[in-house]
Amino acid sequence: MQNELLMLRASKVRLLLLDVDGVLTDGLLYFDEHKDAMKSFFVRDGLGLALLRSQGIQIGIITGRTSEIVAARARDLKIDHVYQGRLNKLAAFEELCATLSLTPDQVAYMGDDIVDLSILSRVGLAATVQNSHEAVLPFCHFVSRFKGGRGAVRELCDLILSAQGLYHAIVKSAIETGELFIKVPG
Repeated sequence: MQNELLMLRASKVRLLLLDVDGVLTDGLLYFDEHKDAMKSFFVRDGLGLALLRSQGIQIGIITGRTSEIVAARARDLKIDHVYQGRLNKLAAFEELCATLSLTPDQVAYMGDDIVDLSILSRVGLAATVQNSHEAVLPFCHFVSRFKGGRGAVRELCDLILSAQGLYHAIVKSAIETGELFIKVPG
């Protein structure tokens, strides 16, 4: 029953929103000798986001920090909706839903800490990483088997694609034609 409800929630997703530190990254901040922060991103997470985008599902980032690294990664992944330096993540979420004419049940959000609870408690599909803060767990419909920055986002993308009946056609196309970014009728 819980799996059916999870798949139903995922089938409605038109927008995937993500926190950055601890979700798209491992949550560690590295600093070089010039005190510039460095972050690492998992390539498979990026491919999962590209596959979602190829099927018409929009992608967005809402993060409390501001970083050119995040802006560059968002440009690489063609993420149109990037909200940086937004300590009030709920306001950014509400603004984006209004702009895109989406209801909260059409949105999935993956966050990992208490700063994400205002969104996690409102979206249709609330998700977190395997190593999230324990306060987040009661608010989530889906907990990834993977840690932040280590495949959790990809697992969520695959779940959404599967729930919408798109995943197998994408895999089949990759096997038969080598093409990944096909538009699956649906």
